[in-house]
Amino acid sequence: MTNSLYIPESAMAIVAHPDDIEFTCAGTLARWARAGARIAYLLCTSGDVGIAIPGMTRARATEIREAEARAAAEIAGVSDITFLREPDGLLEATLSLRKQIVRQIRRFRPEVILTGDPTVVISSSDYINHPDHRAASLAALEATFPAAGQPNLFEELAGEGLTAFKPRKVYITAWDKSDTFVSIDETIDIKIAALRAHKSQMKDWDPEPRIREWAADTARGKEMRYAEGFRVVTLEDDEAWGKRHGNVQE
Repeated sequence: MTNSLYIPESAMAIVAHPDDIEFTCAGTLARWARAGARIAYLLCTSGDVGIAIPGMTRARATEIREAEARAAAEIAGVSDITFLREPDGLLEATLSLRKQIVRQIRRFRPEVILTGDPTVVISSSDYINHPDHRAASLAALEATFPAAGQPNLFEELAGEGLTAFKPRKVYITAWDKSDTFVSIDETIDIKIAALRAHKSQMKDWDPEPRIREWAADTARGKEMRYAEGFRVVTLEDDEAWGKRHGNVQE
């Protein structure tokens, strides 16, 4: 188990819907952004079926939820946000989606990828993990390794000036399987404010008590008050990364 003080040079969060980042890893991303890291958000859908009220169209829902996602990102200090606009509720980890994600990884060249755990189906006695979450996470992992770093895979992207790039680490929001914990003591208020920006989803619900409870539970026994937990996969160790990108130490 690691209580992580690591600050990457850059990070990209890859998720299914607007508000997925805010529920899972916005505190960590806000902390890294405050420390000077470049941060990007990649949303596979725009949550266009996520406003279930009479008369709402998918086109209007897209406008609302993308605006909320941009507002939430701005609160966290993030301006680079991309929407792939795949159909909400119907997301699949296709080769087409993998290629779209590879394109964005090669464009932004993040040291760290953050995404979910595609193996989690039933996470608790009262929640089934959304199939879009699993599809986005699986596509993100398949794009991260090996696809993004293979120069002869999706080689047509080189014509767009997008050359192969292999991220250093993957941070997986791991529910109860975390091995690395990031203190969000100084950014939990940012996480809560960013989540509140998703007004169409919060409605009359105040997320603060539950978010503080979850973050406190994650931090218990780890010399921090609030935390987000991850399972971390290191694709390149310090020596290999340092040779390719300069002397980077964790």
